[in-house]
Amino acid sequence: MARMDFLCWRAATLLLLFASGLECISVHISNEEPMYIIPGSTLVLRAHIQYGSPDELAAVTWERQAESGAPDGRAALAACPGGSLPLAVQCAATRPNVRASVEREASVLHVSNYGKADVGVYAVTATGKAGQSSTARCIVREYEAVHHVTVSINVSHSSLVCGEAWGTEPRFSWLHERDAVTAGVGRVSPDGATLVVTKLPICGHFTCVVSNKMGYSSATYTAAPCEQSGISGSTVAIVCLVVLQILGGGLAFLLWRRYRNRNRGDRLREHMDDNI
Repeated sequence: MARMDFLCWRAATLLLLFASGLECISVHISNEEPMYIIPGSTLVLRAHIQYGSPDELAAVTWERQAESGAPDGRAALAACPGGSLPLAVQCAATRPNVRASVEREASVLHVSNYGKADVGVYAVTATGKAGQSSTARCIVREYEAVHHVTVSINVSHSSLVCGEAWGTEPRFSWLHERDAVTAGVGRVSPDGATLVVTKLPICGHFTCVVSNKMGYSSATYTAAPCEQSGISGSTVAIVCLVVLQILGGGLAFLLWRRYRNRNRGDRLREHMDDNI
């Protein structure tokens, strides 16, 4: 009898686990990492929903709250129906720039003309008819332009350090006298922010350019002028031209003087002949 009771208890447990498995609902957003949206563009969030029977899903809701978690920063964005959904169904949105839809295993949220008021933590909640629910969240921030680029020097390490205030996804590049930095001038750190100068002493103009999707900004460190290592090709050309001009002028002067002396001798002989 005890054995029969144990088997009945185990069978009931398995049935409960099987039933609870059918009622399980899970949801997750494709963009798990924080997202950065350029102002004026459209935010698109896609949530994948998993549940059991087609009629098990009761509702899907979208909302946004402040990243700090303040209760007053929470706002409902859209409410979607559940049930059997073979095709996409539009949801009821609470704002004119919000559009959402729900289908069999997914829900998509669009926020057009994204701005500062749309920054925060976006949450999607899928609720089953038995009351069970699952929520997924994604942090969405505003994509910031590059601001306040600076260049400082670390004399002891013969390096230049480029700094930027708060731009999103900054990319660094270096110029020396308006040309891209080569191995003969220095080497750039993996993140691009530091330039270790190998050409010593440090001289000339070093410019750090910081850019991202919204534009760029730059700053320049000016050292002592670089000494010329030799005469350039243009200098040689100018010197040759001056020398040729001097030689040409001297030759012309000699020819003119010779012609003048010759004419003077002819006139002198003519004068002597007239006197005789």
